Amino acid sequence: MKDIIQAQYCDEMQKAYLDYSMSVITDRAVPDIRDGLKPVQRRTIYAMYKLGLDASHPHRKSARIVGDTMGKYHPHGDSSIYDALVVMQQDFKKNVALVDGHGNFGSVEGDGAAAMRYTEARLHEFTMDIYLADIDKDVVDFRPNFDETEQEPVVLPARLPMALINGAEGIAVGMSTSIPPHNLGEITDAMITMLDRPNIRREKLHEIVTGPDFPMPCEVINRADLAAIYESGNGRLSVRGMMEDGRKNGRKAIIITALPPTMLGQGIGRFLDELVSLSDKRLTTDIADISNETDENGIRIVVEVRRGGDVEQLKRLIQSKTRFTDTVSVSMLVIREGKACIMGLREMLQEHLQFFNTVERRKATHLLEQARDREEVLEGLIRAVDIIDLIIEILRGSRSIEMAKNCLINGMTDGIAFKSEASERAARELFFTQRQAQAILAMRLSKLIGLEIFALKDEYQEVLAAIHEYETLLSDEKAMKRHLKTLLRGYKKKYDHPRMTVLSDTQIEKYTVQKKEVQLGIEIDENDYIRASTTVGERLALGSFDKLALITSTGRQMLIKAEDIPVKKGSAKGVPLETLCDYDRTVERILHVAALADVASQSLLFVTAAGLGKRVDGSAFQTTVYNTQATRLRKDDELVAVLPVTDADHVVVRTAKQAYFRTTAEEISTLGKVTLGPKLLRLDADDRVAEVLVTDKLRESELQFQHTTVMLSRFRPQKVGARPVKYQLD
Repeated sequence: MKDIIQAQYCDEMQKAYLDYSMSVITDRAVPDIRDGLKPVQRRTIYAMYKLGLDASHPHRKSARIVGDTMGKYHPHGDSSIYDALVVMQQDFKKNVALVDGHGNFGSVEGDGAAAMRYTEARLHEFTMDIYLADIDKDVVDFRPNFDETEQEPVVLPARLPMALINGAEGIAVGMSTSIPPHNLGEITDAMITMLDRPNIRREKLHEIVTGPDFPMPCEVINRADLAAIYESGNGRLSVRGMMEDGRKNGRKAIIITALPPTMLGQGIGRFLDELVSLSDKRLTTDIADISNETDENGIRIVVEVRRGGDVEQLKRLIQSKTRFTDTVSVSMLVIREGKACIMGLREMLQEHLQFFNTVERRKATHLLEQARDREEVLEGLIRAVDIIDLIIEILRGSRSIEMAKNCLINGMTDGIAFKSEASERAARELFFTQRQAQAILAMRLSKLIGLEIFALKDEYQEVLAAIHEYETLLSDEKAMKRHLKTLLRGYKKKYDHPRMTVLSDTQIEKYTVQKKEVQLGIEIDENDYIRASTTVGERLALGSFDKLALITSTGRQMLIKAEDIPVKKGSAKGVPLETLCDYDRTVERILHVAALADVASQSLLFVTAAGLGKRVDGSAFQTTVYNTQATRLRKDDELVAVLPVTDADHVVVRTAKQAYFRTTAEEISTLGKVTLGPKLLRLDADDRVAEVLVTDKLRESELQFQHTTVMLSRFRPQKVGARPVKYQLD
């Protein structure tokens, strides 16, 4: 039993969950601070680089790109890889698109991309300059891929802090990242400033990086909160769209030219629904028409205003009652040294400057080594040209390349046929290096031409200058800073673009819609369809500010806002009650309908199928809860009737076995909602209450039962709790 390892189940589950969560955080959902990329993005870009898909080469099928990425670097499914490829192409989601695509890669209105077999892609010039330049010069570490058949970069050598410039979105386990994008020019200016002033005060840094800059136009209206957000790395941005006055079809119009980033994609459709609901909910009558003219050039939603409509009031209504203004959460969560952490603006810039400096130092070191190797070779070639006759004599007198090489490196002349002893003595003093000897043996005779000799000497001087430059960069911190600033200024000049996001401190006005109350006539048909009409007539009258109260056979009370009930003209059908409240016609029936304002003045009679009865004061039903219990019922019982009564009313009950019970409402106890109520009448075990009628006249009153019409005087009065009586009603 030595091979059995005992372990607690909870410990193993905890360890497995922690391993899974850390894998999601570090290897899927959160970008690395150094290149601002998630693993799937980094691997897709590198796979495209290895395929030779730079900006100077033709596009290649996306399916090929996805296949190479999945087969070599990212074995997690093709859909996640293609989704990452699509997002990197969408310039309405990224400040700088990293991929240049051909075909349908989706739209700002939320249309999905075409299948990967139909689209083509290649890398943008920006991606080659910022991410992949000099990746072959040992500027970053490489590691084996998942099956150790390929090498992949641990991180791409990004020259700019792309986590800030393009932003990032990701949901991990127990945490999420939401980094807003920023303006490339402002970020490069901040980096240049921090190279000279690494301890720059935060408020001065915020004067350079003024705030987020989203790819599509919008307005951040809480600029005063940005300092705290950039300090902590957490916060919330209030972002508003943009609108302007215009005309369409001869009418005044409000043209919406921008929306918050949260409303792009599928959110545009939801925003249009919100605009339509302003009229449906009778918040305004000024909207004549709404049209969506959004295309690849940007957002354009036109709201036509009725003649005589108040344009400014309608603008305030749109800003107040739709998501024209929305909130964007900020959580600047990144991976730093293998761990997830939230960083402020200055910390992110400092971290990337350190990485940028490391990349350029590794590049300078690599190039210095290459230059020194070339210096060694050139020195050997120039020296060999000066003694070319001796070199030729050695080569002609040697029986093998190895013999000649040994002579050039070690001065070994044994076995070599020289023309003179002087030549042999000179050959013993050569002592070229291994690299020089190899270059001499590979040298072509054309190098002996005069101009070629001068070219060797010129190249030698250039190499010496390059060595001096690289040594200076590596030894002089000021020289390295000048070099970094030169690079940053070049990137800004080449790739900067104007800000798209306006920053302001604007108070959000709370807009109260001034609605005029109107009287509505409410109808509910036999199929439980409800409609409102501006003609009251015989219908239930309800003010447009009021609520409709419904009590069902299951003892529930539901409320409906009058403004939510659709107004229909003529014989137009209403809408099912289920669409306005939590009503289920398969298990319950509507027993009482009234304006909530009227219920308070009523006394409601509740009678159940089992013969229980009580009165409840209407004030008990005044509530703001839209779904509540109106009375307590036994498990196997249900309400048969809910009727308004007064003390002067008479109540007549018909049972299923055609027995009748009559009493006065004054005799029935008034109780609370939570009580069951006493026996109103005593029923046989196989009998149930079928129908309840109320009348306020003692004589000459006709009672319209389901199957017959009977005068009230035919029934004798009884005490509460008596048995019903069978009558001969011929």
